[in-house]
Amino acid sequence: MLIFLDTEFTDFASHELISLAMVSEDGQHEFYGERYDYDGELCSDFVLDEVEPHLGRFPAALCHRDELAHRLWQWFASLPGKVQIAADYRGDFDLLSDALAGNWPDNLDHAVFDLNPLIEDAVFYDAVCAYHIDPEQPWHHALHDARGHRAGWIAWGAAQNGKAA
Repeated sequence: MLIFLDTEFTDFASHELISLAMVSEDGQHEFYGERYDYDGELCSDFVLDEVEPHLGRFPAALCHRDELAHRLWQWFASLPGKVQIAADYRGDFDLLSDALAGNWPDNLDHAVFDLNPLIEDAVFYDAVCAYHIDPEQPWHHALHDARGHRAGWIAWGAAQNGKAA
């Protein structure tokens, strides 16, 4: 099963995780965790302007770094069979690995499906943009970005098979 991953983090220098989201290809499994213990002093201006305003929308997602690792383990254990991560940024996968604190779930493939080539495809890109038109589904929110990538994947796959999404 393919799992769409997105993260938000403080900046490219410190790369401290703020939030992490995953959505399964079939849309039946979602995970969203938001750390309340990240160092806000490390946030870039972009993160302060574009990411932080969207945090706190899902109070049940708030957790400490250690709790996040536990929640991730539980979530992966609930998934049927092997899973592979799909992401548009390799750093997202690295942040997931860090969040797991070195304890890799048995059902998680170590290979990443790179979404970057699909971003160049108009069908994929347009579907992602269409998902984010709704102001309740903002860009730069890990859960909505992961859902947007899933929407792009569905549209792209349908186009490859000659079907409307």
